[in-house]
Amino acid sequence: MPGNVLVAFDGSPLSERALTYAIETFPDAAITSIYVINPLDSVIDVEAGGLPVAEGWYENAKEQARRIHTTAADLAAELDAKLDTVTEVGKPAGAILEYATDHDIDQIVMGSHGRSGIDRALLGSVAETVTRRARIPVTIIS
Repeated sequence: MPGNVLVAFDGSPLSERALTYAIETFPDAAITSIYVINPLDSVIDVEAGGLPVAEGWYENAKEQARRIHTTAADLAAELDAKLDTVTEVGKPAGAILEYATDHDIDQIVMGSHGRSGIDRALLGSVAETVTRRARIPVTIIS
């Protein structure tokens, strides 16, 4: 059984399922949820019709990360589990893989894709990239 499990968590329903799976499947593991702030996502505001984001995008992204971590922590608490959370900045697949390597992660759990719309296609490619490049087991939840 893995001792350290990393769950990619973006607040989407599949990431919630991935976190639940990790907690229930690896009850004795140290579980960390990771949220990656992708600067490329912040260049264009999809909700504003594709307009460039104004100054302060990083502060907004950090606030979004805090909200997402709260969602993950609340879910873990409901399942009576301890959860560590971490925020990284960069390309999601690379940040997940780098964190896993740097922190002796034994297993990665993630949803097959994330949020809806444009992000859904991009995050689907994140799951694919992580699966192809990881040197440890990756469980994809769909």
